[in-house]
Amino acid sequence: MFWKWKKSLCAVLAAVLLLPAPLQVRAETQGTQEHTESGDTALVSAPGAVLMEASTGTLIYEKDKDTRRSPASITKIMTLILIFDAIENGTLKMEDTVTTSAHAKSMGGSQVFLEEGETQDVETMIKCIVIASGNDASVAMAEHIGGSEAEFVRQMNERAAGLGMTNTHFEDCCGLTDSPNHYTTAYDIALMSRELITKYPAVLEYSSIWMENITHVTRQGSSEFCLTNTNKLIRSYDGCVGLKTGSTSLAKFCLSAVAVRNGITLISVVMAAPDVKARFRDASALLNYGFSKCSLYTDESPDKLPSLPVRRGVKDSVSLTYEKNFRYLNTDGKAITNVTKKLKLPKETEAPVKKGSQAGELCYYMDDVKLGSVRVLYGSSIRRATYTDCLKKAAKAVFS
Repeated sequence: MFWKWKKSLCAVLAAVLLLPAPLQVRAETQGTQEHTESGDTALVSAPGAVLMEASTGTLIYEKDKDTRRSPASITKIMTLILIFDAIENGTLKMEDTVTTSAHAKSMGGSQVFLEEGETQDVETMIKCIVIASGNDASVAMAEHIGGSEAEFVRQMNERAAGLGMTNTHFEDCCGLTDSPNHYTTAYDIALMSRELITKYPAVLEYSSIWMENITHVTRQGSSEFCLTNTNKLIRSYDGCVGLKTGSTSLAKFCLSAVAVRNGITLISVVMAAPDVKARFRDASALLNYGFSKCSLYTDESPDKLPSLPVRRGVKDSVSLTYEKNFRYLNTDGKAITNVTKKLKLPKETEAPVKKGSQAGELCYYMDDVKLGSVRVLYGSSIRRATYTDCLKKAAKAVFS
C-alpha cells in the first residue's frame, strides 16, 4: 500500500508541475540600461548572482559574487563532478550497482525514497541526483565512492581547492546541512558548474530530462517512481539544458542554470533569491542579457602547421601542433567579423627540443586589433646530436 500511495502522489505532483509556469521573463530588447560586471541590481532581485560563458570562462555579469552563502542542493554539482571523475578514471562504471545504507535512507528533504539495502545502478543514481535532487541517492553514491560520506566530502573540498574555489567549504555531499561551515559563493558555483559541463558534457543529457520513471525493487516488491526535474527552466526557457536547483530555509532559493543558443553556452547562477519565482525570473533575466550581448568566434579547423627545421638534432625537423582551438567571446553586442590570422614561427630551432614546449603562436586580429592567440607547441622531443650520431648520419648519407 505504501508504494501505491507514493505512486499516486507522484502522478498528482507531475500533473501540477506540467501546468505552465507563471514566469515573467524579461525580453532581450527591454530597455536600454547597461548591466555590467559591477552588479547592477536592476537586473536581478537576488543578493548574489553571476553570469559566465562556459567555453572561455568569461565573467559577463556579477553581483556580490564572493559573499559566502549556503548553497543547499547546488552542493550536488561537486558530488556529480566526483562521480564523473570516478567514471573517467575507471574506478566506477555506469552499470555498477550501488547499495543504499541506513544512513543514506535516513536523509530528509528532497529524496527518491530509496530503501535500506535497495540497489540501483550508477546511471539511475545519477538521474536521481540530477533530475530529482535526491539526497538519499547522493549519500549512497558518496559512500560507494569514498567508503564513507566524510571521506567523500574531504575529496569534494580537495577538488574544490583544485578549481580555485577559495570561498567554498563543504560539510556534506547534498547540501541538506544548516552548518555555517558549509558555504560557497555565486562565483565558485559558476566555476564548478563550468568544470562539470565542459569536462563531462554528458551530464547535460540527464539534466535536460523533464520526467522519467525509475523502478524500486525491495523486500516489499517492485514499484515505479516518477522523477520530475526541479529546474522548471527546462520547459520554460528556450535552450535551457540544466543544471541544478537548491533551497533550504537558510539558503533560500538558489539555481545554477545552463542554456545554449547559437553555439554559446551560458551559466546563470542565482543565490538566496527570496522565492522560487524570483529564482527562475532572475536566472532567465541573466541569460537573456548574456545572449543579447555575446557573440562567439571559434576557429575549430586552423590551418595545417608546417614542420620546423631543427639544427644539431638527431632529426632534421620537428612536427608542430596547436595547444587548443581559439575561442573569443565578444560582450559588447556586436558581431565578430573580418577576422585575420598571422602565424608567428622562427625559421628554425636548435636541439634539444622538448615536446609540448612553445615554438610560436597563431595570432587573431579584427580590424587590426588583436583578439588573442593560440600557442604553437613542439609535437615531439628531439635530443641534441652527439659526435657518434653525426658519424652515423654521415655514413648513412654516403652509403645511401
